[in-house]
Amino acid sequence: MRMYVILVLAALLVLGVSCVAAYLHKARQRARKRQAVAARLDAVVAQAEREHRDRKAAAQASAALTTVLPAIPQGERTPRRVA
Repeated sequence: MRMYVILVLAALLVLGVSCVAAYLHKARQRARKRQAVAARLDAVVAQAEREHRDRKAAAQASAALTTVLPAIPQGERTPRRVA
């Protein structure tokens, strides 16, 4: 009788250990996936910041050019029509 109890306890122990191992394996997979997503997100953020800096520099260069060479005024004259 005592042997059956030990056998059942051993089976429950093996089952518990296998469940814990499966949980840890899945947790590692999730952590790797989160890490990959975070790396991709960091790359996208860096690219967006670079593009923003480039756009801002281009806008500043355009503004500097406009102060030196003003735009053609459109206020008083209407566009010419050909016909």
